[in-house]
Amino acid sequence: MKAFLLCFVPLFVAVDAVGVLPLFLGLTHGVEPRRLRPIILQSVLTAGAVALLFVGAGPAVMRLLGITPADFMVAGGALLFAMSLADLVGAGKSARRLDPDSLGAVPLGVPLITGPAVLTTIVLLVDQHGMWPTALAVVANVLIAGGVFRFAELINRLLGKAGTNIVSKLASLLLAAIAVMMVRKGLTALLALQ
Repeated sequence: MKAFLLCFVPLFVAVDAVGVLPLFLGLTHGVEPRRLRPIILQSVLTAGAVALLFVGAGPAVMRLLGITPADFMVAGGALLFAMSLADLVGAGKSARRLDPDSLGAVPLGVPLITGPAVLTTIVLLVDQHGMWPTALAVVANVLIAGGVFRFAELINRLLGKAGTNIVSKLASLLLAAIAVMMVRKGLTALLALQ
């Protein structure tokens, strides 16, 4: 249970379903309610499949390329920090209209639910806590994102624009802190090898 929670929290922050909510609303604005459920299902299935594939294959690809977990911690932490910093100080991601038939897969499933932050976090969590706790945490977080999308209008009304932005910024701040921790642990591991 502890390993699951240690995997769940960083992935919850990396997925940032509430932070993606305004973009989801913008992308699906004007889509008929009957077409919304298949879009959400497509996004959850795509995000889950890509993330679980990365849980299984990510570490093997790293070994094949000669990348150590410490290398990935430093690089991944730096990437996560840059992404969280862009979200914190930037205007956010812009929404644009896309084909409703592929909207669930791209961009909602990948890269909005399962993007670089999630994939980086997955590789690090598999190394630290194992495949099964990470896989279970991935499934839980993807389902939460699907639930947030399903009740998007209600959540948006409850939080309002300001509330949604606050939650998104807090998630970005937590992601920045997790990124710094990853870099610190990676550098410590690299220095220990010297």
